[in-house]
Amino acid sequence: MFYFGIEHEVAFLNQEGKFADFSCTKFAEFNQIIEQLPIYPNDSSQLRVGDAGIRKKRWYIEGFERFADSGKLIDCVPKGIEIRTIIHSDIQSTISELSESFHLLCDVAAQFGFSPVLVSFNPYHTVYEPDPPLTDYEIRQLQTDPEEQTVNIHMVTYGPDLNISVADLPIERVIDIGRKLTYYSPYIVPLSYSSPFYKGELWQGLSVRTFIRTGKRPATLVFVEKQEQLIKSVPSLTKIARIPAEVGRIEFKAFDSCDDFSMYAALLALLKGLILDQSLMGRATVPDAALHQLSAQQGFDNEEICAISEACSLRETASQVLQAAEAALGDDPDVHLLAPLKILLQTQRTPAHELIEAFKRVGTIPQVLKQTYLREDVLITGN
Repeated sequence: MFYFGIEHEVAFLNQEGKFADFSCTKFAEFNQIIEQLPIYPNDSSQLRVGDAGIRKKRWYIEGFERFADSGKLIDCVPKGIEIRTIIHSDIQSTISELSESFHLLCDVAAQFGFSPVLVSFNPYHTVYEPDPPLTDYEIRQLQTDPEEQTVNIHMVTYGPDLNISVADLPIERVIDIGRKLTYYSPYIVPLSYSSPFYKGELWQGLSVRTFIRTGKRPATLVFVEKQEQLIKSVPSLTKIARIPAEVGRIEFKAFDSCDDFSMYAALLALLKGLILDQSLMGRATVPDAALHQLSAQQGFDNEEICAISEACSLRETASQVLQAAEAALGDDPDVHLLAPLKILLQTQRTPAHELIEAFKRVGTIPQVLKQTYLREDVLITGN
């Protein structure tokens, strides 16, 4: 039996139409939104709360927690608000909950002048520099985890964690799946590309997020129960589960954000198919940074054999991967969820292409961002 969950980061424009990030937004401004949202007491067995108490709800402020030298939490520098679903046994229930939580968040955020926008990389700031500088306590904490040492990247990137697990699967098999997804990541992530802006302008490519992030941070994380099950790597492939519900979870982290949540259903179905598939032999413990950068720049426009990977073109390999997932799903009803991915691959048009065209038409990034999320209502409800 499969289990699914999604963590989706939401960025906002404030009431002045300015991108609401760490440069102009305080924790209290987002926290007033969180305070108005409901809490579901039974969620704590599935959703990690954490020591700081910021993650008490299905919505929480995503950012960088600041600590005094004493270890006391003194601030959280915000980058946006994350929505996370509880664990579901089917994809559609996961998407439905995400949609409901998103609409509730939007309703409350609007009361405070915030409107959601689709970004996968901060369109104005390229890096986050802690101000004031890190304390000795913070430096020690960051040194304990390879991913924590790339907080400067984390604070300017936005993206989903697509979580999937299989009941009673041996941990060795789960880790092998994590290595498989890591290997095929550069071929499938263009299906989601949505970050063509950099330093307030168009970037020469489709996903700044992928270009800068993947390789320094993981494509896939596998949560294990015991210390001896960890595989040492930078970035990490494995991590100790923080609550029992995380044991055996595969977290795919390399996709860009989607404002059409039905795409998340398609991508979860793709991951499910790749877990079932037995034909694809590629494995990697760490992401191929160079291949991800090529993918980020060219996407499915890359038609030549990649010397870097000694494989077929990105598009050809993506097609093989999609076909393998479809074959593995067989007569599973979720196979029909792959349809949008097949169309996207055929047309070679990613969400980034639409954002680029909109920018050339309207001329400013805020005007482009205001046009995102507009189709979500129709696409999720199926009306």
